[in-house]
Amino acid sequence: MYTILTLEREYGAGGGHIARALAERLGWRLYDQQLTAEIARRADVHPEAVRQCDEHRDPLFYRLAKVFWRGSYERTMPWPAERAFDTDTLVRLSHVVIEDLAKSGNCVFVGRGAPYILRDRPNVYSVFLFAPPEIKVRRIMQDQNLPEAKARHLVETIDAERADFVKHYFNMQWPTRSLYNLMVNTGTGLDVAAETILSAIDVASKQPSAA
Repeated sequence: MYTILTLEREYGAGGGHIARALAERLGWRLYDQQLTAEIARRADVHPEAVRQCDEHRDPLFYRLAKVFWRGSYERTMPWPAERAFDTDTLVRLSHVVIEDLAKSGNCVFVGRGAPYILRDRPNVYSVFLFAPPEIKVRRIMQDQNLPEAKARHLVETIDAERADFVKHYFNMQWPTRSLYNLMVNTGTGLDVAAETILSAIDVASKQPSAA
């Protein structure tokens, strides 16, 4: 039986709404922003420090500066404390935290590399959510009260950052289609997508080869 669900999503595909609906219907724990908070707690940093690194690589300047400070005799020079937490640290901690939380099962993970980190577990059902660009733009405009130009820019850039993140830290393309049990077009509606996923998990769990 599948006891872990991972949701990877395009920006604007409604991943947060769908994840909440699925966690509620299944009676499972949801790890979306909650995962960010848990990583921050274990790293003893403010959650905002984690959010700044979330699913995108550090700016080029900081990556270069970090290399310089690590390899320089000037490493004792002042370096802002919040910079001690970077994307490299985030990824290392994410592996530990996600693996720990997954041990007890009955949980829904949203992004944060979970489909890649948990890909070898037989009890994991992985879903990728996508939608037509115009639908994603309209959702973002409505949900965040943004002008169209800003919403369109976010759609174009955030997923590019996610692809760069996955390529760098997991050496895979984004999305890695072979990683997912199901890919769902949420353009037909978020509630419809949630029902589709629940039905697919139910059918898959009854198959002889299911976890």
